[in-house]
Amino acid sequence: MSQAVAGVHASSRSGRRMALPRFHQVAAVVLVLVAVVAIAAPWLAPYSPSAQSLDQIRPPSGAHALGTDALGRDILSRMMYALRTDLLLIVPAAGLPMVVGTVVGTLAGYAGGVLDAAVRWIADVFQGLPLYIFLVALVAAMGRGPASLLVAFTALGWIVYARLVRTEVRRIKTAGFVEAAYLLGRSSPQVLVQHVLPHALKQTATYFVLDLGMALQGVAVLSFFNLGVKSGTPELGAMVADAQIFIRSSTWMVALPGAAIVVLGVCIAAVGDHLSSRTRGESDGR
Repeated sequence: MSQAVAGVHASSRSGRRMALPRFHQVAAVVLVLVAVVAIAAPWLAPYSPSAQSLDQIRPPSGAHALGTDALGRDILSRMMYALRTDLLLIVPAAGLPMVVGTVVGTLAGYAGGVLDAAVRWIADVFQGLPLYIFLVALVAAMGRGPASLLVAFTALGWIVYARLVRTEVRRIKTAGFVEAAYLLGRSSPQVLVQHVLPHALKQTATYFVLDLGMALQGVAVLSFFNLGVKSGTPELGAMVADAQIFIRSSTWMVALPGAAIVVLGVCIAAVGDHLSSRTRGESDGR
């Protein structure tokens, strides 16, 4: 009996392991399709995202597959361009903090001493700040627009990357293969670039994927409160904000861009979780 029960549990775990990668694969395919649609929006969109119609609000129909908004603009076309806008915002919003945090964390972890202590102190101070309140305050102070968003995300987002890279660099720089590289006559910059960073950046790359989801949420929230993109720019959060007064009479105007944010967030999280699991497995294997 116990063997049978153990077999059932083993097969159940095996089934979950088989099902989980499929979900990650579906999520990855969705993200690729979203990227393709965003890049090809000028050629795929049936209408101009700013073209208005005197008929104003129309429900989904043959002429407008996802309906129109309060100004008669085609929602499908605007969502395609909104994906383009969000893609051009969230990639640098996660990428710039990654670059800054990687450089700072690498220098702090490798050099140690006063620099390491200073970076840890600054990171502790920034990490104690309320994230979204500080983000809103920064954007409000600098004025809305892509430049303000990127500066605000970078000012707050570098900390996690710096901590990750610093920890990994401190661990790896004392490894046997690093010491062997020094014995072979490699200089410190060569050892750092060729041997330390390739191993230290694995977790950073994983967190970057997860950070894309947080950047998407941050951009959508700021745009919802009119602190993100300029008025009239197709962006998912801004579309939800513009249509919120029609949530009862024309639900699709809010539900469709809102659902797109949720689906994108779930897909990014799924891919990031899969990469995180693989990274942890490799670490355990070592």
